[in-house]
Amino acid sequence: MKLSLGFSPCPNDTFIFDALIHHKIDTEGLDFEVFFDDVETLNQKALKAQLDISKLSFHAFAHVAENYALLDAGSALGFGVGPLLICKDEKFLQPGTLNNTSLKVAIPGKLTTANFLLGIAYPELQNKVEMVFSEIEDALIDGTVDVGLIIHENRFTYADKGLHKIVDLGNFWESLTGCAIPLGGIVINRKLSQEVQQKVNRVLKKSVAYAFANPKSGIDFIKEHAQAMDEAVMYKHIELYVNKYSVDLGTEGRKAIDILFEMAQAKGIIPKLTGNLYVNNY
Repeated sequence: MKLSLGFSPCPNDTFIFDALIHHKIDTEGLDFEVFFDDVETLNQKALKAQLDISKLSFHAFAHVAENYALLDAGSALGFGVGPLLICKDEKFLQPGTLNNTSLKVAIPGKLTTANFLLGIAYPELQNKVEMVFSEIEDALIDGTVDVGLIIHENRFTYADKGLHKIVDLGNFWESLTGCAIPLGGIVINRKLSQEVQQKVNRVLKKSVAYAFANPKSGIDFIKEHAQAMDEAVMYKHIELYVNKYSVDLGTEGRKAIDILFEMAQAKGIIPKLTGNLYVNNY
Protein backbone atom coordinates (compact mmCIF):
# COMPACT_ATOMS: atom_id res chain seq x y z
CA MET A 1 0.00 0.00 0.00
CA LYS A 2 1.41 3.39 -1.03
CA LEU A 3 0.60 6.48 1.06
CA SER A 4 1.37 10.13 0.34
CA LEU A 5 3.62 11.65 3.01
CA GLY A 6 4.58 15.28 3.50
CA PHE A 7 7.28 16.65 5.77
CA SER A 8 9.80 19.48 5.75
CA PRO A 9 13.41 19.26 4.53
CA CYS A 10 14.54 20.40 7.99
CA PRO A 11 17.04 18.08 9.74
CA ASN A 12 14.64 17.03 12.51
CA ASP A 13 12.12 15.71 9.97
CA THR A 14 14.62 14.03 7.66
CA PHE A 15 16.28 12.46 10.72
CA ILE A 16 12.93 11.04 11.85
CA PHE A 17 11.69 9.79 8.48
CA ASP A 18 14.93 8.49 6.94
CA ALA A 19 14.58 4.89 8.14
CA LEU A 20 10.90 4.76 7.23
CA ILE A 21 11.11 6.00 3.64
CA HIS A 22 14.33 4.13 2.90
CA HIS A 23 13.03 0.85 4.36
CA LYS A 24 15.78 0.53 6.97
CA ILE A 25 12.99 -0.83 9.17
CA ASP A 26 10.09 -3.16 8.47
CA THR A 27 7.36 -0.87 7.16
CA GLU A 28 4.77 -3.68 7.33
CA GLY A 29 4.01 -3.52 3.61
CA LEU A 30 3.70 0.26 3.41
CA ASP A 31 5.41 2.44 0.79
CA PHE A 32 5.47 6.22 0.75
CA GLU A 33 5.31 8.92 -1.91
CA VAL A 34 7.20 11.80 -0.30
CA PHE A 35 6.55 15.54 -0.66
CA PHE A 36 9.04 18.01 0.81
CA ASP A 37 7.53 21.38 1.76
CA ASP A 38 8.01 24.08 4.37
CA VAL A 39 5.64 23.75 7.32
CA GLU A 40 3.22 26.48 6.24
CA THR A 41 2.81 24.87 2.81
CA LEU A 42 2.09 21.58 4.58
CA ASN A 43 -0.42 23.38 6.80
CA GLN A 44 -2.22 24.69 3.72
CA LYS A 45 -2.21 21.26 2.08
CA ALA A 46 -3.75 19.81 5.23
CA LEU A 47 -6.58 22.33 5.03
CA LYS A 48 -7.41 20.73 1.68
CA ALA A 49 -6.77 17.18 2.98
CA GLN A 50 -4.34 16.59 0.13
CA LEU A 51 -2.00 14.13 1.84
CA ASP A 52 -2.48 10.83 3.65
CA ILE A 53 0.18 11.64 6.27
CA SER A 54 1.69 15.02 7.00
CA LYS A 55 3.82 17.08 9.34
CA LEU A 56 2.01 20.23 10.38
CA SER A 57 1.88 22.87 13.09
CA PHE A 58 -0.27 22.09 16.10
CA HIS A 59 -2.06 25.37 15.48
CA ALA A 60 -2.98 24.12 12.01
CA PHE A 61 -3.98 20.70 13.36
CA ALA A 62 -6.73 22.37 15.36
CA HIS A 63 -8.28 23.50 12.07
CA VAL A 64 -8.10 20.08 10.38
CA ALA A 65 -8.83 17.68 13.25
CA GLU A 66 -12.10 16.66 11.60
CA ASN A 67 -10.09 15.10 8.76
CA TYR A 68 -6.84 14.13 10.48
CA ALA A 69 -5.82 12.30 13.67
CA LEU A 70 -2.54 12.87 15.50
CA LEU A 71 0.03 10.08 15.61
CA ASP A 72 1.82 9.35 18.88
CA ALA A 73 5.22 9.36 17.14
CA GLY A 74 7.07 12.07 15.26
CA SER A 75 6.02 15.19 17.17
CA ALA A 76 8.23 18.15 18.04
CA LEU A 77 7.68 19.27 21.64
CA GLY A 78 10.19 20.36 24.19
CA PHE A 79 11.62 22.89 26.58
CA GLY A 80 13.82 25.66 25.24
CA VAL A 81 12.72 25.06 21.66
CA GLY A 82 10.23 27.87 21.13
CA PRO A 83 10.15 30.58 18.48
CA LEU A 84 12.15 33.77 19.01
CA LEU A 85 11.02 37.31 18.30
CA ILE A 86 14.07 39.19 17.00
CA CYS A 87 15.05 42.57 15.58
CA LYS A 88 17.88 44.44 13.87
CA ASP A 89 17.31 47.83 15.51
CA GLU A 90 18.16 47.66 19.22
CA LYS A 91 15.48 50.22 20.04
CA PHE A 92 12.98 47.35 19.92
CA LEU A 93 14.72 45.82 22.93
CA GLN A 94 13.43 48.64 25.11
CA PRO A 95 10.31 47.98 27.25
CA GLY A 96 7.07 49.16 25.68
CA THR A 97 8.32 49.48 22.11
CA LEU A 98 6.26 46.48 20.99
CA ASN A 99 3.04 48.25 21.96
CA ASN A 100 3.19 50.07 18.62
CA THR A 101 0.45 48.45 16.53
CA SER A 102 1.99 49.72 13.27
CA LEU A 103 5.14 47.62 13.64
CA LYS A 104 5.62 45.32 10.66
CA VAL A 105 6.17 41.75 11.88
CA ALA A 106 7.48 38.90 9.74
CA ILE A 107 5.89 35.56 10.66
CA PRO A 108 6.60 32.05 9.27
CA GLY A 109 2.91 31.46 8.51
CA LYS A 110 -0.51 32.34 9.86
CA LEU A 111 -1.23 28.79 11.02
CA THR A 112 2.12 28.17 12.70
CA THR A 113 2.27 27.57 16.43
CA ALA A 114 4.81 30.39 16.49
CA ASN A 115 2.18 32.86 15.31
CA PHE A 116 -0.31 31.47 17.83
CA LEU A 117 2.14 32.12 20.67
CA LEU A 118 2.86 35.60 19.36
CA GLY A 119 -0.86 36.33 19.49
CA ILE A 120 -1.02 35.31 23.14
CA ALA A 121 2.09 37.25 24.19
CA TYR A 122 1.67 40.35 22.02
CA PRO A 123 -1.93 40.56 20.74
CA GLU A 124 -1.37 44.17 19.65
CA LEU A 125 1.06 43.07 16.93
CA GLN A 126 -1.38 42.63 14.07
CA ASN A 127 0.56 44.08 11.11
CA LYS A 128 1.95 40.73 10.03
CA VAL A 129 3.74 39.69 6.85
CA GLU A 130 3.84 35.96 6.04
CA MET A 131 7.17 34.65 4.77
CA VAL A 132 9.00 31.38 4.34
CA PHE A 133 10.83 31.02 7.67
CA SER A 134 14.27 31.06 6.04
CA GLU A 135 13.66 34.52 4.53
CA ILE A 136 12.86 36.35 7.78
CA GLU A 137 16.43 37.15 8.82
CA ASP A 138 17.19 38.79 5.47
CA ALA A 139 13.95 40.79 5.64
CA LEU A 140 15.11 42.22 8.96
CA ILE A 141 18.59 42.96 7.65
CA ASP A 142 17.29 44.87 4.61
CA GLY A 143 14.65 46.70 6.66
CA THR A 144 11.60 45.20 4.97
CA VAL A 145 10.14 44.45 8.42
CA ASP A 146 10.69 45.81 11.93
CA VAL A 147 10.68 42.57 13.94
CA GLY A 148 10.64 38.92 12.95
CA LEU A 149 9.45 35.64 14.39
CA ILE A 150 12.01 32.90 13.72
CA ILE A 151 11.85 29.12 14.06
CA HIS A 152 13.96 26.07 13.24
CA GLU A 153 17.69 26.46 12.64
CA ASN A 154 17.49 30.26 12.54
CA ARG A 155 17.74 30.07 16.35
CA PHE A 156 21.42 29.29 15.77
CA THR A 157 22.21 31.84 13.05
CA TYR A 158 20.48 35.16 13.82
CA ALA A 159 23.12 36.47 16.27
CA ASP A 160 25.92 35.93 13.75
CA LYS A 161 24.03 38.21 11.38
CA GLY A 162 23.91 41.07 13.88
CA LEU A 163 20.30 40.47 14.92
CA HIS A 164 19.02 40.60 18.49
CA LYS A 165 16.59 38.52 20.55
CA ILE A 166 13.64 40.45 21.98
CA VAL A 167 11.88 37.52 23.62
CA ASP A 168 11.90 33.74 23.61
CA LEU A 169 8.24 32.76 23.21
CA GLY A 170 9.08 29.22 24.29
CA ASN A 171 10.18 30.55 27.69
CA PHE A 172 7.00 32.61 27.78
CA TRP A 173 4.90 29.48 27.23
CA GLU A 174 6.84 27.40 29.76
CA SER A 175 6.46 30.08 32.45
CA LEU A 176 2.75 30.32 31.71
CA THR A 177 1.95 26.60 31.69
CA GLY A 178 4.89 24.59 33.06
CA CYS A 179 4.55 22.34 29.99
CA ALA A 180 6.75 21.55 27.03
CA ILE A 181 5.84 23.67 24.04
CA PRO A 182 4.00 21.76 21.27
CA LEU A 183 5.34 22.92 17.92
CA GLY A 184 4.43 20.35 15.28
CA GLY A 185 3.12 16.85 14.92
CA ILE A 186 2.47 14.10 12.38
CA VAL A 187 -1.13 13.53 11.38
CA ILE A 188 -2.88 10.86 9.34
CA ASN A 189 -6.05 11.12 7.29
CA ARG A 190 -9.08 9.70 9.08
CA LYS A 191 -10.38 8.23 5.81
CA LEU A 192 -7.74 5.51 6.21
CA SER A 193 -8.76 2.47 8.23
CA GLN A 194 -7.89 2.19 11.92
CA GLU A 195 -5.65 -0.72 10.98
CA VAL A 196 -3.61 1.45 8.60
CA GLN A 197 -3.51 4.37 11.05
CA GLN A 198 -2.13 2.15 13.79
CA LYS A 199 0.32 0.51 11.39
CA VAL A 200 1.70 3.94 10.39
CA ASN A 201 1.95 4.84 14.07
CA ARG A 202 4.00 1.69 14.72
CA VAL A 203 6.38 2.06 11.79
CA LEU A 204 6.97 5.75 12.46
CA LYS A 205 7.84 4.97 16.07
CA LYS A 206 10.28 2.32 14.80
CA SER A 207 11.78 4.88 12.41
CA VAL A 208 12.43 7.37 15.22
CA ALA A 209 13.88 4.64 17.43
CA TYR A 210 16.16 3.53 14.58
CA ALA A 211 17.38 7.10 14.09
CA PHE A 212 18.25 7.41 17.78
CA ALA A 213 20.05 4.07 17.73
CA ASN A 214 21.90 4.88 14.46
CA PRO A 215 22.26 8.70 14.45
CA LYS A 216 24.69 8.78 11.52
CA SER A 217 22.70 6.39 9.33
CA GLY A 218 20.78 9.11 7.52
CA ILE A 219 23.60 11.66 7.34
CA ASP A 220 23.69 11.87 3.53
CA PHE A 221 19.91 12.17 3.26
CA ILE A 222 19.81 14.83 5.98
CA LYS A 223 22.67 16.81 4.43
CA GLU A 224 21.11 16.64 0.98
CA HIS A 225 17.99 18.45 2.19
CA ALA A 226 19.70 20.72 4.70
CA GLN A 227 21.51 22.27 1.72
CA ALA A 228 24.14 24.78 2.86
CA MET A 229 23.54 24.27 6.59
CA ASP A 230 26.67 23.72 8.65
CA GLU A 231 26.83 20.15 9.96
CA ALA A 232 27.23 21.31 13.57
CA VAL A 233 24.08 23.46 13.22
CA MET A 234 22.32 20.51 11.60
CA TYR A 235 22.92 18.29 14.61
CA LYS A 236 22.05 21.07 17.07
CA HIS A 237 18.76 21.34 15.20
CA ILE A 238 18.09 17.62 15.55
CA GLU A 239 19.08 17.61 19.22
CA LEU A 240 16.74 20.52 19.89
CA TYR A 241 13.62 19.17 18.20
CA VAL A 242 13.88 15.36 18.39
CA ASN A 243 13.44 13.89 21.88
CA LYS A 244 11.30 11.52 23.94
CA TYR A 245 8.11 13.20 22.69
CA SER A 246 9.16 12.31 19.14
CA VAL A 247 9.15 8.62 20.06
CA ASP A 248 5.84 8.79 21.93
CA LEU A 249 3.82 11.79 23.10
CA GLY A 250 2.83 10.01 26.31
CA THR A 251 0.39 11.54 28.76
CA GLU A 252 2.76 14.48 29.38
CA GLY A 253 2.94 15.42 25.72
CA ARG A 254 -0.79 15.07 25.24
CA LYS A 255 -1.40 17.28 28.27
CA ALA A 256 0.71 20.04 26.73
CA ILE A 257 -1.23 19.80 23.45
CA ASP A 258 -4.59 19.80 25.24
CA ILE A 259 -3.62 22.92 27.22
CA LEU A 260 -2.52 24.66 24.03
CA PHE A 261 -5.87 23.92 22.41
CA GLU A 262 -7.89 24.88 25.49
CA MET A 263 -6.10 28.22 25.64
CA ALA A 264 -6.57 28.83 21.92
CA GLN A 265 -10.27 27.95 22.09
CA ALA A 266 -10.77 30.29 25.06
CA LYS A 267 -9.28 33.15 23.02
CA GLY A 268 -11.31 32.28 19.94
CA ILE A 269 -8.18 31.55 17.89
CA ILE A 270 -9.27 28.05 16.92
CA PRO A 271 -12.67 26.35 16.61
CA LYS A 272 -14.11 24.18 19.38
CA LEU A 273 -12.73 20.66 19.10
CA THR A 274 -14.83 17.57 19.67
CA GLY A 275 -14.06 13.87 19.62
CA ASN A 276 -10.76 12.07 19.94
CA LEU A 277 -7.77 13.92 18.48
CA TYR A 278 -5.38 10.97 18.57
CA VAL A 279 -4.94 7.72 16.68
CA ASN A 280 -4.79 5.59 19.83
CA ASN A 281 -6.38 6.09 23.21
CA TYR A 282 -4.31 5.64 26.32
